[in-house]
Amino acid sequence: MERAEKHEFVKTLNGTFNDAGVIVVAQYTGLTVAEMTELRNQMKDAGATVKVAKNRLAKLALKDTPSEGIGELFTGPTCVVTSEDPVSGPKIAVEFAKKNEKLVILGGAMGEMVLDVAGVKSLAALPSLDELRGKIVGLLQAPAGKIARILNEPGGQLARVVQAKADAG
Repeated sequence: MERAEKHEFVKTLNGTFNDAGVIVVAQYTGLTVAEMTELRNQMKDAGATVKVAKNRLAKLALKDTPSEGIGELFTGPTCVVTSEDPVSGPKIAVEFAKKNEKLVILGGAMGEMVLDVAGVKSLAALPSLDELRGKIVGLLQAPAGKIARILNEPGGQLARVVQAKADAG
């Protein structure tokens, strides 16, 4: 890369770090191109991205961002997972790391909070935004269904009593 390209890359990566809801740093030593492509595709489907950057450039891009504290995680061949949703990126990364031991999660950041490996795994264990929305809708619909059953029950009882009287003669 030429100096101008590096400067533009750092500027772009800095914008990515500023806009990200969560950042996960992982080492990818030994991953084949096919495995890395599979990881990128899974991340893309979940609304997250994977970038490979030189550690020096990534550390420069972290300056003046809320996630500046994760600079020491950039040692060796590292890749950066970013996503706006704080659950989707870590979830895909942790699931991929379970299937393929060549991807090693080092830590990450969510805003100004620096996360260790356990923190990233905790985020991955949370339900996604769509799952939470589904649960909220279910909780909101349950009382309405109960009210409808309660209101219909007296009419149903009255109808059964009238039917019993009619059958009896």
